[in-house]
Amino acid sequence: MARAFDNLRIIDFTTTIAGPHCTRLLADLGAEVIKIETPDGDMMRSRPPLRDGASTMFGQLNTGKKSVALDLKSEPGRAALSKLIEKADVIVENYRPGVTKRLGIDYETLSQNRNDLIYCSISGYGQSGPSSSLAAYAPVIHAASGYDMAHLNYQPDRDRPDYCGIYIADVLAGTYAFGAINAAIAQRRQSGSGQSIDVSMLEAMLSLTLLEVQAAQFDMPPQPSRPLFGPVETSDGYINIAVASERTFEALAKAAGRLDWFEDPRFKNYPDRRANWGALMDEFENWSRTVSNSECLSILTENQVPAAAYRTVREAMTDPQLAHRNAFQTVQDDGGTFQALNAPFRMSGTPSSTGDHVAGLGRDTIDVLSSAGLTTDEIAALSG
Repeated sequence: MARAFDNLRIIDFTTTIAGPHCTRLLADLGAEVIKIETPDGDMMRSRPPLRDGASTMFGQLNTGKKSVALDLKSEPGRAALSKLIEKADVIVENYRPGVTKRLGIDYETLSQNRNDLIYCSISGYGQSGPSSSLAAYAPVIHAASGYDMAHLNYQPDRDRPDYCGIYIADVLAGTYAFGAINAAIAQRRQSGSGQSIDVSMLEAMLSLTLLEVQAAQFDMPPQPSRPLFGPVETSDGYINIAVASERTFEALAKAAGRLDWFEDPRFKNYPDRRANWGALMDEFENWSRTVSNSECLSILTENQVPAAAYRTVREAMTDPQLAHRNAFQTVQDDGGTFQALNAPFRMSGTPSSTGDHVAGLGRDTIDVLSSAGLTTDEIAALSG
């Protein structure tokens, strides 16, 4: 089957995580993604895990792309890039605002000769405004957006924000950028015109705090002493349950053999149940502590209560459901093979799996520049 973005050419100026995540999704759908790297390469190439100098973290984000090494501070490098841009459909960059203008590759400059160009910029705070020039990585945005403090509010007896090792803002902003580029492509098919896209990591993170954005504006009932969602103890570990409707509350009561909860004034109605959530979970744990994780989950599943054991990522990767969905792709790089996660969606009319190789630094420079019309001498001048 043809892929959705066959014949679409992307010039990828991105590094670290947010931008590469976006452009890898485009590559998964068939776009030709030309990753422009400095002669030293994307810094993510040095991030562990490393095998023979090849980073699988870099590979996860950049599999299926082409690598072109250019020095954009040199005249030959800029001239070569201009040739590539002439045939590009989409440009994606995540430089700090202002850098592309200094390099002469900003949207205002390029769109003068390319009305159909789609140009996506991903940054911490947006391309303009009082915070736009601030340096930003995901952990900083987690703090600035209120996300970390919102998360802290659900941790009983804690008063210090958590450390960060999972880069939510990067993946989220990259996914929003992917969606916005799709929308711009659809609009260009109707109008013939491209446009500039400005993705803010700060606003992306705020979109996660749905309740908190509204609670910041209006009075809300106080949080229960025990948060609604979190670990529930069993005889040999912990599980997580989600009781988010009347039906699931009724199912929980049946699973625990506590039909008396239906008439208990503390739990019968949602407002009272929320206010007495700690007491409800204490009573539930009087039962759950008498059974194992697997026994508890079996009973909850039988009663259709959403529940799961806490797993490590290694454990989650062995889930038969992921194997059923072909969630992982075997990818080759200079260090051997590794497993890369496919996009989390499947399409009936087009493939969406990731590429099966990771390009070494600059591996495609000669082929890509030759196809763009550069002569042998012009390509040779790039290394001079």
